[in-house]
Amino acid sequence: MNDRAPSLRLDKWLWHARFCRTRAIAQARAASGLIRLNGNRVEKPAARVRVGDTVTVPTAREAVVVKVLALGMRRGPPTEARALYETIEGA
Repeated sequence: MNDRAPSLRLDKWLWHARFCRTRAIAQARAASGLIRLNGNRVEKPAARVRVGDTVTVPTAREAVVVKVLALGMRRGPPTEARALYETIEGA
């Protein structure tokens, strides 16, 4: 993918998309090595997320696989956050 394409830090995107309640939690989860970006294990919160990327986020019961649709400019209401991604079924 083009390195000049708009991107956002993984921890910020997780926070904007409301996968984490706080930015500190998002940083810790991104550093844990449990999140995957395009199938690759991520260990740094500063990993760059771009539109079209696939992010796998583990939850308490299962792993949620989403496709990034937008980066987001802020942490908005849940309806705005859901517009940042689409869930990939059966992944």
